[in-house]
Amino acid sequence: MSGPVPVPVSEVALREYGPAVSVPLGAEAGRALAASGILESATPDPGREGNWLLRAGSRVGAVRTPGGPVVRIMPKTPVSRLFFLLGFSLDPARAWRDSREGTVDTGAYDDVVPALAHAVERQIDAALRQGVLQGYREVQESALVVRGRLREAEQIRRHFGRTPPVEISYDAYTADTAENRILRAAAERLLRLPGVPGPVRRRLAHQRVRLADALPLIRGQELPRWQPSRLNSRYQPALRLAEAVLRGSSPEHRAPGPEPLAVDGFLLDMNKLFEDFVTVALREALREHGLTAHLQDPHHLDTAGLVRMRPDLVVRTGDGRTPLAVVDAKYKVEKADGLLNADLYQALAYATVLGLREAHLVYAAGRQPERFHEVRGTAAGPGGRGVRLYQHSLDLSRQPDRILSHLREIAGRLAAAAPPSRS
Repeated sequence: MSGPVPVPVSEVALREYGPAVSVPLGAEAGRALAASGILESATPDPGREGNWLLRAGSRVGAVRTPGGPVVRIMPKTPVSRLFFLLGFSLDPARAWRDSREGTVDTGAYDDVVPALAHAVERQIDAALRQGVLQGYREVQESALVVRGRLREAEQIRRHFGRTPPVEISYDAYTADTAENRILRAAAERLLRLPGVPGPVRRRLAHQRVRLADALPLIRGQELPRWQPSRLNSRYQPALRLAEAVLRGSSPEHRAPGPEPLAVDGFLLDMNKLFEDFVTVALREALREHGLTAHLQDPHHLDTAGLVRMRPDLVVRTGDGRTPLAVVDAKYKVEKADGLLNADLYQALAYATVLGLREAHLVYAAGRQPERFHEVRGTAAGPGGRGVRLYQHSLDLSRQPDRILSHLREIAGRLAAAAPPSRS
C-alpha cells in the first residue's frame, strides 16, 4: 500500500554541479524541467513516489515553471566574482582600469537574480542621473497636414494621390530611442523574475516610470540597434548589462512537444561566461604584444571540410594572417593527475590543423599554475622539440587584479610562440 502523495514545494534550492536533490514535484512540472535542458538531470525518484531527482549543471540563476516551483541554482563562484567576469566580458576597457573593485555593483546580495536586479537598477539610475537621453528618430505616419517630407509612393499607393490625409516622414526629437527602449525592457524583464527583493523591485518600477516615453519592446523581436557615441557614453555600461539580460543570458526555455511549457527566468551558463572572460581578457592583453586574437575561429579537421572545429581563440600575427598559438577555455577543475585526456586530444587536433608546435588549455582551477605534455612522434627532427600541450589553471577565488595579472602572464607565454621575424 503506497503512502500519501507528497505535496509539491514552491521553491527548490540547488547548487551548481551539486548532488541531486529529491523534490516533491508534479509530473507535468517535472517533465517540463527535464525537457528544458536547464538542469544537468531531472528524473523521477525511484525510491520516493511523487518526487523527482534534480541536479544542476553549469547554469546558475532562477527559473519558474507553470504550476511548478521556482528553481534557484547557486553558483560555486562567489556572486561578486561571477559578475566581475560578466562585467569584464561586456566592457574590458573599463574593467582593466577598475579591476581591483570590479565594474558591476551587486550590493550585498549573494544570489544571482537579486544581485543582477540590483546591478542593472544601479546602472540605469547612473545613466539617467543627468536626465533621460533624447535623440532624433524618423517617424512615418498619416496626417491631416504636411509636416516634414511627403512620402509620394505611399501617398499614391494608399490614397491614390488624394489629400488629405497625407503620408509624411519627419525627424522627431524624442525619448523613444533605441537606448531607452533597451533599458526599459531590461527593467520590465527583471520585474517579472522570481526572487527580486522588494526594495530593488520598487526601484526598478521607478526606473520604468522614468523611461515611460520609450515604447515597450515586443517579445521575440530583435533588440533595437544603437551605436556608441559621445552623446550616449553615460548610458553605455547600463546598455551592455541590459543587453546581457535581454539576450542569450536570460533565456525563456520551452520544452519541446505539441503544447510547449514555458520555463521563464534568468540563467547564466558558467561554461560560456568563463570562456568569454578568458578569451576577451587574452585578446586585450595580446594587443600589448602587437598580436591579434580571433575568437571562435572556424576551421575543419578534414580535407573534405566535413568536420568543423572552432577553437575558442587563435593567436595570429599583427596582420592577422599567420597563426601562432591556439587556446581553449574549460570551465572545469583539473583532475588530480592533471590528465583530462579528451581535452588534450582536442588541443592536439587544433595544433595539427593550424600547423602549430603548441596548444594551450585554460582551466577554472587546478593544482599547478602551468604544466605541459610533449606529444610523441611530433619532433621536428633529431633533437627537435615535439608539439607541446600546455595546461594553465586560473584561481577564481583570487582578487580580480590577480586573476587578470595571471592572464597577462599567459598572454606573454602565447606571444613567446611568435618567432622574432614575425614580432
